[in-house]
Amino acid sequence: MDRVTTRLCIVGGGPAGMMAGLLYARAGIDTVVLEKHADFLRDFRGDTIHPSTLDLMDELGFTERFRALPQRRVEHFSGVVAGRSYRVADFSRLPTRNRFLSFMPQWDFLDFLAGEAGRYPSFRLIRRTEARHLIEADGRVAGVRAEGPDGPVEIRSDLVLCADGRHSRMRDCAGFTPRAFGAPIDVLWFRLPRRDGDPEAAAGRFGPGRILITLDRGDAWQCAYVVPKGGDAALRAKGLPAFRAAVAEIAPFLADRSAEIADWDDVKLLTVTVDRLERWHRPGLLCIGDAAHAMSPVGGVGINLAIQDAVAAANLLAGPLQAGRVAEVDLARVQARRMFPVRATQTLQRIIQSRVIAASLRADAPFRAPLALRLLDAVPPLQVLPARMIGMGVRPEHMRVPAARA
Repeated sequence: MDRVTTRLCIVGGGPAGMMAGLLYARAGIDTVVLEKHADFLRDFRGDTIHPSTLDLMDELGFTERFRALPQRRVEHFSGVVAGRSYRVADFSRLPTRNRFLSFMPQWDFLDFLAGEAGRYPSFRLIRRTEARHLIEADGRVAGVRAEGPDGPVEIRSDLVLCADGRHSRMRDCAGFTPRAFGAPIDVLWFRLPRRDGDPEAAAGRFGPGRILITLDRGDAWQCAYVVPKGGDAALRAKGLPAFRAAVAEIAPFLADRSAEIADWDDVKLLTVTVDRLERWHRPGLLCIGDAAHAMSPVGGVGINLAIQDAVAAANLLAGPLQAGRVAEVDLARVQARRMFPVRATQTLQRIIQSRVIAASLRADAPFRAPLALRLLDAVPPLQVLPARMIGMGVRPEHMRVPAARA
């Protein structure tokens, strides 16, 4: 069995885990990140980099290198009802340096974070290695047992940071059960080619019984077709031609290419879950990101919340980790710092899901745009409110920990 000893073991190489790994290594703390896959080349849907994260890239001194990566900037988001577009969010009005959303393949973002973290001698990324069990000693979590390509691996650490997603195995091993709030929707994801002359870069299209979100990925549209909870089977039973026709009806500009949805394998189901832990920590262990709180896709803010968790955890725990004495009260401070933004965001998401999205899916005849949509479009200064909620969040975090030598 391979044995590794480190100050910090991070389970999961997603946005929360890789950002945390970078920030702790930057602070000079011995850090190991376990990633069960060989690389980051997977079909992520959450490819949105928010203004709060872009500001962090600037704070970390990555501005030029980060902006050199392929990405697509979006300054506005609109809602389309009965063929008319209503501007909902204007990111160019945000009181921050980066006044836009950036759409970037998540594998490029994670590769970038891994590359920057690798500049520090205190960082180690172990790929193809999956954490299976927690190690416990003297009444606290003392590390993890994992399985790698060459057999079992044991990582002993002062702290285990669980960032292994909404189906977190480490969370289960810790005995944590999230409180589920339910969601009235699921989402079908697919891509279609983008062509010159296509409409706005990002929009939500509402029609009776159907909703389609279109996000500009440069050469393609990332499309999210919203269905009632559990409605995936009924939709598929109607056949692929009916689905293509429904897409073309709600987004007519896609009608000439909807046939490129060749079979149902091109359409992926995201089962929407909204939940959170009431307690994120045990002695020696802390959950962050989706492992602590699964967000609805409404607003695309899940990555934003996960990265903010990582920053808050680094700010509050770098000192205790460097001193070799992380108490549970230190872990509780991270939860206390981040719980209010999570609760506030989930509450807003649940209101939008039930009062806007579910109502649209229940409609069986054309309807008028909601008053809120018409008001936002008519009074442009109001568009900064949803832009701020999406782009910056309730409590944006900033780096407070000085960097060690790279």
